[in-house]
Amino acid sequence: MADGNLIIGLAEAAKHDSPDYEKKLSDSIAADSFDNEDDSIHEGLEFPTEEELLTLRRVSDAIPWNAYLIALVELAERFSYYGSSVVFTNYIQQPLPPGSRTGASGLNGQPGALGAGQQMSTGLTTFYQFWAYVCPIAGAYIADTYWGRYKTICFSVAVAMLGHVIMIISSLPGIIGGRASLGVFILSMIITSTGTGGFKSNVSPLVAEQYRITKYYIATTKSGERVIVDPTMTTSRIYMYFYLFINIGALVGQIGMTYAEKFVGYWLAYTLPTVVFCISPFVLYLGRHRYRRSAPEGSVLPAALRIWRYAQRGRWSWNPYKTITNLTASDFWESAKPSKHVGEKPKWMTFDDQWVDEVRRGFKACGVFVWFPLYWLCYNQLNNNLISQAATMTTNGLPNDVLSNLDPLALIIFIPICDLVIYPALARRGIKFTALKKITWGFGTAAASMIWAAVVQYYLYKTNPCGKSASTCQDANGNPLVSPLNVWIQAGSYVLIALSEIFASITGLEYAFTKAPRNMRSLVMSMFLFTSAVAAAIGEAFVSLSLDPLLVWNYAVSAILAGVGGTLFWLVVRKLDKEEDKLNNLTDGHFGSET
Repeated sequence: MADGNLIIGLAEAAKHDSPDYEKKLSDSIAADSFDNEDDSIHEGLEFPTEEELLTLRRVSDAIPWNAYLIALVELAERFSYYGSSVVFTNYIQQPLPPGSRTGASGLNGQPGALGAGQQMSTGLTTFYQFWAYVCPIAGAYIADTYWGRYKTICFSVAVAMLGHVIMIISSLPGIIGGRASLGVFILSMIITSTGTGGFKSNVSPLVAEQYRITKYYIATTKSGERVIVDPTMTTSRIYMYFYLFINIGALVGQIGMTYAEKFVGYWLAYTLPTVVFCISPFVLYLGRHRYRRSAPEGSVLPAALRIWRYAQRGRWSWNPYKTITNLTASDFWESAKPSKHVGEKPKWMTFDDQWVDEVRRGFKACGVFVWFPLYWLCYNQLNNNLISQAATMTTNGLPNDVLSNLDPLALIIFIPICDLVIYPALARRGIKFTALKKITWGFGTAAASMIWAAVVQYYLYKTNPCGKSASTCQDANGNPLVSPLNVWIQAGSYVLIALSEIFASITGLEYAFTKAPRNMRSLVMSMFLFTSAVAAAIGEAFVSLSLDPLLVWNYAVSAILAGVGGTLFWLVVRKLDKEEDKLNNLTDGHFGSET
C-alpha cells in the first residue's frame, strides 16, 4: 500500500506543485529590482509559525529571468569547455592517421594528433582539470575583495577566450602533430583553465543571487493548499536548471566536436567552441544593467580565520582525545561572539554574533566538502579512461568519445523529472530528502558506476584478441584490433554517474551558496570547486593504474573509495543534517561598517 501511495504521489506531484501561487512574489522577483535592501522584498509576506514549519508542505518559488540569462552565459562557456576538452584524449593519445594533415580519420579510422599514449593523455587531461579547479580560489578572492563577481567573470571570459585561440593555433595543418604543437597545446590548456577557474567560482553564486527572498513565507496553491515557500528549495531548483543549461551546452558541444575531429579535423573541433563562447560576453554586456550584483566588501577571510583561531583558545590539550572533543564541542564558536567578550573588544572584532553563526555555518560546509574528492575520482573517469575504454570496443563507426554524451543527455532527462515529480512527491509524503542525504546517495551511485566500468573492463580483457593488452592491440598492418563487445555496454556507467551528479554535484553548488556568509559566497564556492582539483591531484597518483593490465583495478579502487567514503560521510554528518532548517534560517550577520 505504501508503494501504491508513493506512485500516486509521483503522479500528482507535477499537477499540484505549480509555482503559480495565488499569493507570491514571483512578479516582483522577476522584475529584478535594483534595491539593495533585501528586507523590502519581504514586506507584506505572511511568515509561518513554529507549528506550520513542522506541518505544512514546503515548495520552491519561481526562478527569476535574470537567472536564465546567466545560465545562458554558462551554457556557452560549458559548450566551449566540454566541446574542446572532449577531444583531448584522442588528440593527445592517438597519432595522426596515415595521410591526414588535420587529425581527421574518416568513418572507420581513429582520429588523433600527438601520439603520446594513454598515460600522457590521462596525465595532461587530469592536470587540465586540476588547474581549472585550483584557479577558482584566486578568482573568488579577487571578486569578494576587489572587483565583485560580474567584473571578475568578464575578465575571466577574456582570458579563457585567449586560451581557446591559442588552442586553435596548435591544431592548424602544418603545426599539428609536431613538437611545437604539443608545446602550444599545453600553453593553451594552462591559459584556458585559468580563465575557466575565475569564471566558475563567481558565476555559480551570481546565478543564485538573482533570487532575493531569504525567509520562509506562506503561499496558497491553485488547489487551495497552504504551503511554505522555502528559499533553500528555490535555490536548489535554480541550481538544478543551471546544471541543465550546463549539460545542454556540454551535450551539443561534445557531440558536435567528436564528429568534427573525426571527419574534418581538430582545427574545426577547437574553432567551433570558440565561436559559441563569444555568446558569453555578448549576454554579459546585454544584461549588465539587469543583473543583481553584490559589491565587494574587502577581505573578510582574515577575520573569519581569526574568529576560528580565537574560538580555539583554551581548547588544546596534550591529550589528543580531549583536544578533539573540545574542538568539536557544540559551544566551540560561542566564545568568539562579541557579546561574550569581557572588557574592551579587540579592534578586529568588527562584526556581530550573527556573523559568527554564519562563519560557523560556512566552516561546516567546508567540512562537508572535504569528502568530495572521493566522489570526483569516479566522475573524472568520464574524461579520460572511459573514453579510452570505448576505443577498445566495437563502435561500428561511432566515434569512441561520443558515448560520453550519455552523461549530459541523462542529466537533461532526469533533472526535470527530479524537480517536477520525484522531489515534490517525496515532500508530499513527508520525506525530507535533505542536501546531505542527497550527497550520500550521490556517493553510492558514483560507486555503482565504477563497479559497472570494472566489470566491463574485465570482460574486455577476456574477449580482446590481445587479452590484457587491449589498448595497444594491432594487426600486422597497424590497424587496431578491438573486443567484439559493443560500445553501448558502457551506457550504464554514464547513466549512473549522471544520477550521482544530480544528487552530489548539484547539491554541492546549492550547499556552498546557502551555507556561506553573504560576503564570502565566491570563496566558499571556490572551496567546493577546489575539491575537484584535489581529486585531480589524487588522480595523478592513479595514472599508473591507467595502463593495461591494471585498468580493472583502476575502476575497482575508485568504486571502493566512493562507497566507503559515502558511508563514513553519512556517519559523520548525520547530526549536522538535523540542523538543516536552523542553518538555513539564520539571521543575517553584519561585518565591518554594517555593524
